Amino acid sequence: MSSLTRWLSAVATVATAAALSGCGSTVINPVTGQAERSVMDEPAEIALGQKAHQQVLKEQRAYANPKVQAYVDTLGQKLAAQSHRANLPWTFTVLDSPEVNAFALPGGYVYVTRGIMACLDSEAELVGVIGHEIGHVTARHGAQRATQQQTAGLGVLAATVLGAVLEGAGVRGATDLAGQVSQAAAAGYIASYSREQESQADELGAEYLARNHYNPQNMVDVIQVLKSQEQFTADTARAEGRQPPAGNSWLASHPSNDQRLADIRHVALQYASAATRYDDDGRSRYLQAVEGMAFGDAREDGVVRGQLFVHEGLGVALTAPQGWRVRNSAAAITLVNAAGDAGLVVTLLPPSAQGSHEDLLRQLLKASQNRVEGRTDKRSLHGLSATHFDGVVRNAQGGATAVHLTLADGPQSRRYLMRYVARDATALQRADAQTREAEASFRAMTSADREAARPWLIKVVPFPKGGFAELARDSVLADFMPLMQAENQLRLMNSAYGAPGDADTGHRQLPRPGQRVKTLLH
Repeated sequence: MSSLTRWLSAVATVATAAALSGCGSTVINPVTGQAERSVMDEPAEIALGQKAHQQVLKEQRAYANPKVQAYVDTLGQKLAAQSHRANLPWTFTVLDSPEVNAFALPGGYVYVTRGIMACLDSEAELVGVIGHEIGHVTARHGAQRATQQQTAGLGVLAATVLGAVLEGAGVRGATDLAGQVSQAAAAGYIASYSREQESQADELGAEYLARNHYNPQNMVDVIQVLKSQEQFTADTARAEGRQPPAGNSWLASHPSNDQRLADIRHVALQYASAATRYDDDGRSRYLQAVEGMAFGDAREDGVVRGQLFVHEGLGVALTAPQGWRVRNSAAAITLVNAAGDAGLVVTLLPPSAQGSHEDLLRQLLKASQNRVEGRTDKRSLHGLSATHFDGVVRNAQGGATAVHLTLADGPQSRRYLMRYVARDATALQRADAQTREAEASFRAMTSADREAARPWLIKVVPFPKGGFAELARDSVLADFMPLMQAENQLRLMNSAYGAPGDADTGHRQLPRPGQRVKTLLH
């Protein structure tokens, strides 16, 4: 189960208790001024948010950078004081996640990731993101969703996850969560309702920008960031020979980014007036705030550097075969072939996994409750003791499934299980040689691995005369990915991503030589 799914489930339990504590009452929505039936009054919202906040911080670390946390909190508190619910005990947190995401919980808990901060270009854009999430709270969208889902017969599963800024383009575990929900008709009903909430939150984000003397046009740029990220994700997948992510499903609780962009442009025009004067967008302040921020995978979770995976805390490293990719999650490290139909899944066994390799393999295979046939052989992986099992598992109907497992001793007296996986027997056989190559790369971390795993940091530099191509060549990205992919990543970080040569990236122009821009260095 993904970390997102785990904390959603925990939050859902808390929300269910809050919703069932009463049969509902009539409240006045602070934004619309209209009366609405709700299963959650304001004290219940605050109580739910407090409990859910602790669960979020157990599953996703707060970013350990006091300067960045203070910067975001100061902006958030300023916006909240000008919102429709200034009385709430607002809390703003930057999460140590590379995902491009933001969300809010009832009661005034707002989160942005360092991943989305890397892709924003000014303080006003960050204010737009925060204002959007504040809007979900001020408009009582959590309580509305809890009420709506209770009516639809879904209880309050995930009712507290509000307006993820990129819910469909980076939140790990979304697919797993979607698979848990079977009431398709009710889910579709809720999705429509949530799309309305997203549009309202966009409008509130623009309003809160204006109330705090930022140009609401910056809300257009926030939606453009989403659109660019969506395009970047799809283009990267195609470049790697993968299928681009599917379009919005009911779980992606926002309208298409094209529609959002059109809608928010119309809203921003309503604030345009020759007599209106807004403060500057705070770009210089923002670049100063994000300078030195970590980018990409957190060292505590292990880092991917091209074909290389290194986990300093565990002291291990693996190298994917040429053309393969490394996927890092809380549950496992997966090395996947180019076709995406076979790979090696590496998991850390619990400390209780004691005894001989043969006994442990026997216990693992016995858990299938089917007849197992095969043989084991001893191996050494860069000096680490390992035992490999080749065989088949036969079910009661006589069907046979090939099984290839390796149990390895790693540094710090930890043990790892490596499983050969594939879509079918043909794919398993076709990838066998490279899967064994991937397995053979398992090793104790070397000094070269440690050097490669040095953190990537956001640095602010003058834009070079050679443009993004030169910026990419001088960045750390050039050592671990094709130059065009590195260039595209830096374009995305500097609000300049689009088709080659396309300068239409919103109301801003492409950087001029000498203009301060973000890059990635050690």
